[in-house]
Amino acid sequence: MAVGFHILADLYGIDERLISSVDDIYPIVEKAVVDGNLTKISSDYYQFKPVGASGIVLLAESHLSFHTWPEHGLVTMDIYTCGNPLNAERALDSAIEQLKPQFVECRRVQRGTAINSQISAISAEQISIPG
Repeated sequence: MAVGFHILADLYGIDERLISSVDDIYPIVEKAVVDGNLTKISSDYYQFKPVGASGIVLLAESHLSFHTWPEHGLVTMDIYTCGNPLNAERALDSAIEQLKPQFVECRRVQRGTAINSQISAISAEQISIPG
């Protein structure tokens, strides 16, 4: 059993006009949240100079974040939810539909899978404790 589902997506070959400014990518990200039936708490976006944007949408389920590299036609996006994994997939599908990348590379990770294991069964290689 996992407590969360995390999509790490790299979207390549995107028209730089779609991802150069917060004004352009803001509605795309916000629509992805709605289309994914995710519960928005707040959002924050940052405009790089001369171009590029980063942002995060805080969700009741966790978060959706992105970073753009217009000069490379690249958007990296994380969608993490402790809710229904299908909602995260729907949000990603919405972003892909709107951004129209030429290529998408995704990794899907179940988070918190050892929650039902006894802590003594977790090896030192699985836990990194600073200090």
